[in-house]
Amino acid sequence: METSKTERSGIVGNWAVLALLAIGVLTSFIDRTSISSVLADSTFIRHFALSNVDRGWINSAFFWSYGLFQVPMGWVADRYGVKWPYAVCFALWCAATALMGAVTTLAGLVVMRLLVGIAEAIVIPASYRWIRNNFHESQSGLAVGILAMGNKFGPAIGAPVAAWFIVNYSWKAMFVATGLVGLLWLVPWLLMVRNDLPSRETLRKADRSARTVSLASILSSPVVWGGMITNFCYGYFTFFCMTWMPAYLVEQRGLSIGRSGIFTFFSFAGIAIVAAIAGWAADRIIARGANAIAVRKAFIIAGFVGGCTVLLGAYAHSLEAALFWNVLSLSLLGLTTANNLVLSRLTLIPKQTVGLVTGVQQVATSFAGGVAASLSGWLLHISKSYDLPMMVIFVFLLVGAAATAILYRPDWAPKANEPQPELREA
Repeated sequence: METSKTERSGIVGNWAVLALLAIGVLTSFIDRTSISSVLADSTFIRHFALSNVDRGWINSAFFWSYGLFQVPMGWVADRYGVKWPYAVCFALWCAATALMGAVTTLAGLVVMRLLVGIAEAIVIPASYRWIRNNFHESQSGLAVGILAMGNKFGPAIGAPVAAWFIVNYSWKAMFVATGLVGLLWLVPWLLMVRNDLPSRETLRKADRSARTVSLASILSSPVVWGGMITNFCYGYFTFFCMTWMPAYLVEQRGLSIGRSGIFTFFSFAGIAIVAAIAGWAADRIIARGANAIAVRKAFIIAGFVGGCTVLLGAYAHSLEAALFWNVLSLSLLGLTTANNLVLSRLTLIPKQTVGLVTGVQQVATSFAGGVAASLSGWLLHISKSYDLPMMVIFVFLLVGAAATAILYRPDWAPKANEPQPELREA
């Protein structure tokens, strides 16, 4: 009976820590995407005398440092655990966000965005390492779906909150408030999460274990590259929405900043809810004996195809139709979210190298953010319309569906020098 109570306590504790990880991801996305509402504010634009290209580069600054530090942070998560690296980086990015409210030059703003990118690079590698070590395959879809709710509700909540602060106070007050309030998360994190800082002996074992999967094996694996392609294509759409959606709704559809925040909320709330449901549904189908890879691939492809309806919104003649397809397309992409992340980072990846592989694949995700933000700004500059940026989104979604169908094969996964559970090919 005592063992049973201990097991139940451990299970409850795992879900509680997962909830904290989801809130941590939510906070990180609020802090990284609040800039999008500011870039739709005419006062801010005039203050820094920004062009569309300038706005694209400001949006993308975060992603370049974020991408550059993905692999180093994946290595840190694999070697030094989750609790303390995450806590230190969390405090750093909250402080940098708050300081953006005090900068007086464009250069200072960009530097703070770069610091936020460096610190937030720990979030995804650490989170997926923790899930891989604490949840079974039959639970991983729901676990990743809950985690993904954080990175979707982050911009969903952040957009209207940022808009409210800008309208009622100022863009400076918005940065200070979102940065300082986020620090409250550190209290339950430090109290609830066990200290997983490894001993020297554990580090030596981790080094030996990590060497069973070489970096060459990782970089030569079509599965890893498939994950990079699908993460890029998925990220291109979502990061376009995070960085340019408020400006699109204000400038092309004529909404106020306040209303643009509300519809941004609906879009990201939709993808968050669908992501959690789709992850749970795939788990249930797999638990009944279906092939895990085939099930998750079907969900991923359906999500990419569903996201293509964004083009219907781009060419809609009425505001109501445009807003409907805008919300629906991003929501349908939620079918992809959890299942793609489980398949590309957990199911097909050896356990001892999850942090590193996640870091490698996050480089592509970060690159997607930088490209989506800057390329969309340039396309907007030359075309004077958001239709061309949305056509590019459509193309990348089709590429993502094709990469999923072709490259996610278990025999193409990174190979370890120790026995790994066999997976049947879809």
